[in-house]
Amino acid sequence: MARHAGQIIQRGENCWLVRIFLGRDNQSGKRSYHNKTIHGTRKDAQRYLNAQLRDKDLGVFAAPTTEPLNDYLDRWLAEAAKPKLKQKTLRDYQNLLRRYIRPTIGARPLAKITALEIQSMYAALLEKGLSARTVRYTHAVLRSALHQARKWHLLAINPADAVELPKNTRREIHVLTPEQARAFLEACENDRLGALFALAMTAGPRPSEYLALKWSDFDDAAGTIRIARTLEWIEGGGWGFAETKRRGSRRTIKLQQHVVKALNDHRLARQAAKDSAGDRWTDHNLIFTTRKGGPLSERNVAQQDFIRVLGAAGLPLDFRLYDLRHTAATLALSAGVPPKVVSEMLGHASAAFTLDVYAHVLPHMQDSAAAQVEALLLNRKRDN
Repeated sequence: MARHAGQIIQRGENCWLVRIFLGRDNQSGKRSYHNKTIHGTRKDAQRYLNAQLRDKDLGVFAAPTTEPLNDYLDRWLAEAAKPKLKQKTLRDYQNLLRRYIRPTIGARPLAKITALEIQSMYAALLEKGLSARTVRYTHAVLRSALHQARKWHLLAINPADAVELPKNTRREIHVLTPEQARAFLEACENDRLGALFALAMTAGPRPSEYLALKWSDFDDAAGTIRIARTLEWIEGGGWGFAETKRRGSRRTIKLQQHVVKALNDHRLARQAAKDSAGDRWTDHNLIFTTRKGGPLSERNVAQQDFIRVLGAAGLPLDFRLYDLRHTAATLALSAGVPPKVVSEMLGHASAAFTLDVYAHVLPHMQDSAAAQVEALLLNRKRDN
């Protein structure tokens, strides 16, 4: 084997040092080597050397690094993840890594992490009561980070690729019944943010979408709202607008007439509040704001305002704010609105995805469809 490419040096009985030339330092000119001790026969050492030289020729060779996983994750988040992720998604990644990955294997050298270690870590998380969905999401983040390590030639293989994941169980969807929905709408009529909740329960936008609505998105004459952006809270304070979840999420939604009226009434009340606040009013042209005109925090809306309206309606307080979106979809499908129309209203990628999420409505839809077809056939038979 050529000396400049790689060497095998005997260090003892059945002990061999494999050296692979990596190049010269640009500043000092000193040679750099990858050294690996192989215990076994010379053939074992030769086999390892041949494999590494082949990877080196293919450009996929990764010289083992002693860098801890924690340090690598910091670099990955800053240099690879942050430039392409939304602020909220980046915070989610950071939280998952901080809570579930770093405490267990974060101090381990990146190059020494094995699939078995990752598998054991997930098993321990499941035993502690973590949901399969969260484990799978955590795995997606870790796998993405290690995939980038391969692209940076810090790893020869991605150990996360060989891990078996727990079966994903879909979270049970909770929705308001038609009777509960009516009670909720009645409670909305007397609440400062009643128009927000009426819109959420009937049109089904995501919270980040309706909190970002501007008055220019509301067409009174047409009775529509335009979803064009989302509201994001930035780590360290402050807020800003961001792109919608996907391109198809930019959409126009037809509103029910009572919601149009609620929005018009809300506009009048908001103008009165603005006049009363004077210089203390912060005007961002948002439809739904704090009492001083600032953007609303989704957390505060969910934990304070929504709970207040639920209580006023006499409804269980364990409903989630996002359940209003599920309610809008379920009521529409149950009323016979075509799935394609419901999918467009929700900003889903496809009608198939909508039906998959709201499969619990399908039996009712099938019963209704069967009854309608039967009525059509019987009517025709009578006509003949």
